Amino acid sequence: MMFEGAEVQAPIETDRFVLRPVRKSDAGLLRMYAGDRRVARATRSIPHPLPPGATEAFIARAHDPQRTEDVWVMDGAAHGLGEVLGVVGLERMDRGQCEIGYWVAPAFWNTGIASDAVRALIAANPLRCSTLFASVFQDNPASARVLTNAGFAYIGDAEAFSVARTAMVPTWTYSLKLD
Repeated sequence: MMFEGAEVQAPIETDRFVLRPVRKSDAGLLRMYAGDRRVARATRSIPHPLPPGATEAFIARAHDPQRTEDVWVMDGAAHGLGEVLGVVGLERMDRGQCEIGYWVAPAFWNTGIASDAVRALIAANPLRCSTLFASVFQDNPASARVLTNAGFAYIGDAEAFSVARTAMVPTWTYSLKLD
């Protein structure tokens, strides 16, 4: 399956929060959380320190009709949690495959927020992906548990460049067949 142009993202409900498209008003919280060294070091793409304009560029990419990744904010405001708990995204690959990525604000670590977000995205499958892939840094076993608990299978070791670490970092790679 090939992906056509990016469509408008529908919100996805969970019991504790809503996955919704990124808003310009999220900039302050996104900047604060993504600027946290612990969050940046757990991702491939977030630099640390976070340079001026990085958050605004992220939001602009999320709204670009030609985007290759759909990003949702984990918004718990309606359930008495924060308006931005973290971010989860699906990057389009070829042949109907997608790569899932996520990060959660440190204040919400070890609360099941990432697990709920990943399971909700799998259940909704908004891009109609046939297979999901994910990789996590080997020094982040909590993120690996999120994937295995959601049904992902380990497929091997690799390396990925971390912008925050300015280095190649060993990863574990996972996949999940959806159809």
